[in-house]
Amino acid sequence: MVLKKLINKPGDEVREMLEGMVMAFPEIIRLDPQWNNVYRAYKKSGSKVALVSGGGSGHEPAHAGYIGYGMLDAASAGATFTSPTVPQIFAAIKEVATDAGVLIIIKNYSGDVMNFTAAAKMAQAQGIKADYVIVNDDVSIAEKGNRRGTTITVLVHKIAGAAAEEGWTLPEVKRVAQKVIDNGRDIGIALTPCSVPAAGKPTFELGPDEIEFGIGIHGEPGVQRMKYMTSSELAKIMVDKIVDDLKLQKGDEIFLVVQGTGGTPYMEKFVFYRDVRKYVESLGFKAFGSWIGEFMASLEMQGGRVAILRLDEELKRLLMAPAYTIAIRTIGPIPLPVVT
Repeated sequence: MVLKKLINKPGDEVREMLEGMVMAFPEIIRLDPQWNNVYRAYKKSGSKVALVSGGGSGHEPAHAGYIGYGMLDAASAGATFTSPTVPQIFAAIKEVATDAGVLIIIKNYSGDVMNFTAAAKMAQAQGIKADYVIVNDDVSIAEKGNRRGTTITVLVHKIAGAAAEEGWTLPEVKRVAQKVIDNGRDIGIALTPCSVPAAGKPTFELGPDEIEFGIGIHGEPGVQRMKYMTSSELAKIMVDKIVDDLKLQKGDEIFLVVQGTGGTPYMEKFVFYRDVRKYVESLGFKAFGSWIGEFMASLEMQGGRVAILRLDEELKRLLMAPAYTIAIRTIGPIPLPVVT
């Protein structure tokens, strides 16, 4: 079987992808000549905290798509579904470090945690003020310490990035990043597997009437194989799982992220969003805002993810703050005309 992808040679896709991104958006990002790291086109001033993140590739637009004003300063791209190396991450930290320090945002996967924390310690040993948070938002896993980092990672980028732009100190930026982690949850399902270029075959097999419930973002099977069900049925099961874990109360304001998993058509994403939105509102929650699209994908996998962030006034303000990146562009709250 020939694995058909728009690439040239398996193993070269990450560097060539980054080269393409920089060619398309030179005003936003620049590419490290040695490492598969991408940085802001213009370095942040020394008085503001820098944000570093990254991980394996195949999750685009994460993570390079979130570099820019109001979000990340650097992202390290590992091979497809593989953590970047310690020297690579250390190079990224050194490149963007400021006098105010660096906050490193890590997804809770063993390779990422091991490599990013080791790089943080190397930076600290060289006198760089560095700290980190670990995102573990995937409610499909019961033990909180073992939960994977998924969609809420992007909201950490956005909210912590806004705080950093405002000149908050490193402890303050870390505090609000952790607040997002504590108040956000995510869950995903797969309708089809995906195929890693180097492997040349699907990561798992599904029958025509089967889905994987509780997937991560690396093409792995979920925690449970289930019979296919409709969008509205899935929306209820997935939202209930998040609501129960977050202990949401009627009247709570939330931010809603509904996304595909890389290969899901927008028709289906908006049908799924409709069903999720109607259900959360039927439970008495207030949707302050939403993102619908692809934010933390799994190559060409078809499926969906739901993420909910419980909001307060601080998180709402930072969420709506200006940002200019490849994937997220906000200009702040827009006053709407009063209809009389």
